[in-house]
Amino acid sequence: MRSMEIDRRAFLRLLAACGLAPAALARAGGAPDLPLYLAARKRGDRYEAAVLDARGADRLVVPMPARGHSFAIDPARGRAVVFGRQAGFFAVAFELAGGAPPQALRPAEGRHFFGHGVYTPDGRILAATENDYGAGRGVLGLYDASPGGGYRRLGEFDCGGIGPHEVVLLRDGRTLCVANGGILTHPDYGKLELNLDAMQPSLAYVDAHSGELVERVQLPAGLERLSIRHLALDASGSVWFGCQYTGPAGDLPALVGRHRRGHAPELFAGPADTLRGMRNYVGSVAADAAGAVIATSSPVGGQVAYWDARSGRCLGTTALFDGCGVAPHRAGGFLLNSGRGALGHAGPGMPFRGMLEASPGLAWDNHFRRV
Repeated sequence: MRSMEIDRRAFLRLLAACGLAPAALARAGGAPDLPLYLAARKRGDRYEAAVLDARGADRLVVPMPARGHSFAIDPARGRAVVFGRQAGFFAVAFELAGGAPPQALRPAEGRHFFGHGVYTPDGRILAATENDYGAGRGVLGLYDASPGGGYRRLGEFDCGGIGPHEVVLLRDGRTLCVANGGILTHPDYGKLELNLDAMQPSLAYVDAHSGELVERVQLPAGLERLSIRHLALDASGSVWFGCQYTGPAGDLPALVGRHRRGHAPELFAGPADTLRGMRNYVGSVAADAAGAVIATSSPVGGQVAYWDARSGRCLGTTALFDGCGVAPHRAGGFLLNSGRGALGHAGPGMPFRGMLEASPGLAWDNHFRRV
């Protein structure tokens, strides 16, 4: 715990330097192209959260003390929060236009971030997936995001499971869907999986006002080792999910699924070559701008697969070494990035078209988000 305290002090000094030296937030000149995108990255020896325009050019760069993961985004108020990668003991709130110094957030004692969060529609509450690692349970940490609230921690809701990862807000503006991965971890043991023989992954639907668990869905018997991790909503409001399999490598369970409230979850395997190419790992899920096509990335397998949101049919793949970040492109298809610095546009029947040259000093992290 001593090293975490040292990291925290260094982090606060870093943010203070940003407040004293606005040039530390590197903004390109001119009006940004809309939409904007968010991504975490490592550039040289620096960890950063970047706001990008539609051409992939930096509009804002926010420093981080360590590797970042994903974001909560409040587009109506032009702000976001980037979360540290699991086990994350930091988060940074910032304005997309860079008009104010970034602000550090800390989880409560005995909690750490899992890398994802979401704002309520009124912008008053930030909900973040967290690990209550002493009790071995997942929670949604609640933070005051109202004007003057300073992201003060207000409390928490139970997630109805272990290892909550991504959380999304449904179209009703009230219900949160949480991907409970089912894997028990503790920061003292890094990412060591402590309960592989007792996993219970689930989708949990939580009322954002009351914290009530309104629905909980588990996968069919025999798929307890299929950890549900990432989520996206299609045009109908159905929840698409991507999984990571912790069982024997020779098993090839379907990794991509869809859930409609009140129904059993559906799993889609796709062609045998596509399923093998995922290498039992989905790292990110996103819907295109119309909500008609779902992209699922596998950085382990070096491919992005596309799925018809209505039928669940696989529409094809894009090969991208260490490719994980996927976000909807305004012209159709998706923006993709990789841990080797590649960034480009691709989609079903659309070859990868690079927008930035891959750089040995640049590594994009797992998620790419459109504002």
